[in-house]
Amino acid sequence: MIFIVVKFTIRPEYSEEWLSRVDAFTEATRAEPGNIIFEWSRSVANPHEFVLVEAFQDDAGGAHVNSEHFKEAMAWMPDVVAQTPRIVNVRAEGEGWGEMAEVQPRG
Repeated sequence: MIFIVVKFTIRPEYSEEWLSRVDAFTEATRAEPGNIIFEWSRSVANPHEFVLVEAFQDDAGGAHVNSEHFKEAMAWMPDVVAQTPRIVNVRAEGEGWGEMAEVQPRG
């Protein structure tokens, strides 16, 4: 699978509305064939930073970046980001989340 983590630092005047701004993009991406994970989180250290964790089947990445919803999002995002997003993009074994061996619920 293709595993990607992107950190977006948003201009302060847009950070409270960021998740609603990316909602249509998020839902459209989650509906794509080959999408495994597409989840946003907000940093606890920086209220203007959001982290996107995404994963696709190996052959689905090209369709994602060529989709209309991706192109639309890339068209408006430069107006609200405070800096160029930072990305980690790797190929990984597996098909999504696995269980962590070191922590198991008790009782």
